[in-house]
Amino acid sequence: MEDPTGRRWGGGNETMQRYTGQNHFDVIVIGGGISGAAVAYEAASRGLRVVLFEKDDFCSATSAASSKLIHGGLRYLANREFALVRESLNERRILANIAPNLVFPLAFMFPHYRSSLKTSKWFVKLGLTLYDFLASGRDLAWEASPKIPSHRTLPAHQALQRMPILNPNGLTGASVFYDCLSIAPERLALAFIRSAIRHRAEAANYARVDGFVYGADGKTITGVDVYDRIGGRRRTVTAAATINCAGPWADDVRNLAPRRQSARLLRRSEGIHIVTRALTPPDTAVSAMVPGGGHCFLIPWRGQTLIGTTDKPYNGHPDDYRVTRESIRELITAVNSTFNDPGLSLDDVRHCYGGLRPLVESGDHATYNASRRYEIRDHAEAGLKGLITVEGGKWTTSRHLAEKVVDHLAATTRLPVGRSISTRQHLHGCVIGDLPGHLAGLRDRHPDFDGTTTGTVGKLYGNDADIVLDLARQVPAGTLRIDADGEILAQAVYAVRHEMARTLTDIVLRRTGMATLGHPGEPALRQVAAAAAPELGWDEARIDEEVQAAGKALALPAA
Repeated sequence: MEDPTGRRWGGGNETMQRYTGQNHFDVIVIGGGISGAAVAYEAASRGLRVVLFEKDDFCSATSAASSKLIHGGLRYLANREFALVRESLNERRILANIAPNLVFPLAFMFPHYRSSLKTSKWFVKLGLTLYDFLASGRDLAWEASPKIPSHRTLPAHQALQRMPILNPNGLTGASVFYDCLSIAPERLALAFIRSAIRHRAEAANYARVDGFVYGADGKTITGVDVYDRIGGRRRTVTAAATINCAGPWADDVRNLAPRRQSARLLRRSEGIHIVTRALTPPDTAVSAMVPGGGHCFLIPWRGQTLIGTTDKPYNGHPDDYRVTRESIRELITAVNSTFNDPGLSLDDVRHCYGGLRPLVESGDHATYNASRRYEIRDHAEAGLKGLITVEGGKWTTSRHLAEKVVDHLAATTRLPVGRSISTRQHLHGCVIGDLPGHLAGLRDRHPDFDGTTTGTVGKLYGNDADIVLDLARQVPAGTLRIDADGEILAQAVYAVRHEMARTLTDIVLRRTGMATLGHPGEPALRQVAAAAAPELGWDEARIDEEVQAAGKALALPAA
């Protein structure tokens, strides 16, 4: 079966390989967020035959609702989770090495106040000294990767000069430290998937797993039933191991085998973010404790400010989750009461997004203090072989989580698992050398494009940027700029031809940044849809549907 886009279930050979209709693999991965993407890459790069199924689009849920940070987790030190911080800092360096165009250092300021021990100069300095120590001595930066400096302390007047939004009342100074920014988490997850495909893995978005297949003993999962939501076809796929990486939906996947499910369930925590007018310098973020506990941060992002995040329990079904106006108001109130009268209101919110964090169950009901550790649960311990569930975790540690999952397969199965190479090889599209040199080379090779366009395309696509820019000259209106960052219509065509984009929302939110600063306006959406239409076989009625669906996805929540 084939749809107008060329997506095949039973044949096909495209740049980003779709599921070709094979019936048997070594490993099935359920879930196309960052955990599933990393597991698929790790397993495929170690010699296993892998297929990944995602019921919606890749990186369309929790992984897309991130704070765009690759960080060590400074606040986890307060919970004495030293091993988690050490692991996170190590992985921060690895991701900056293997994806230097998508992950790079960003300065953070943390203010000191007399009113709280946790914000006092010496308490913060102790924590940051430990943070620097835990980050040192392992997996040093590759030669082309930017170095991450140690922290330093500023007196109050210098802190206010650099960050005027700080509340001056009781301010005694500030610490400046560094973590990493992921400028496009959705594209970073896609780089993992494309890296898996480079190692002969297969993948399908809009492919829903809705049942397990059992062996003759009735106690071993030997595969899954999967429904192609685009082509409308069902298929049974078998494998030696099935890895459940469904995030907040992990319990739903486990419950496909209800008589054998684990009694221990995930908790879910809501986290939302808003994008507003610029409130910080373009090179420094700020993080501060908020009244009543918790923290919030203001991150400079594409000329605007990204503000986050909330952290409160969510008890409904993950399919029903939506960002509410009440949650936005709560976040705005926290910012206005923490900083020096930013005067934020709902009218300042240009874009919002949210998601559910899957947390490993514990006795602590306060999700803010819940651990961001992960667990790898082999259901053979409960009498059900062939199924492994990944629980919890965070963006930064996803690669290491995947390494441990495949190590577990090596130890418990007869699969021919090779050694891990994921710390030593760049991700797909990220073999760029040093970033400034890469961007300068693009400008020299493509002088007919504005430097803003070559800079943005160069970061988002790495060493595939030349393909995008060459394509822009070949397709109708391909060089037309869509946003202030210089993104162009050719990216929509590239997203369909090479990156399995299936909807307008896929294109403007997850393959490009065209709508991640908010609704770009119906004319812009219609231009992007028209560019994608010949590739996807859309008529005018379908273009209208796609524009309406994207507009609905981008609309701010109603009162």
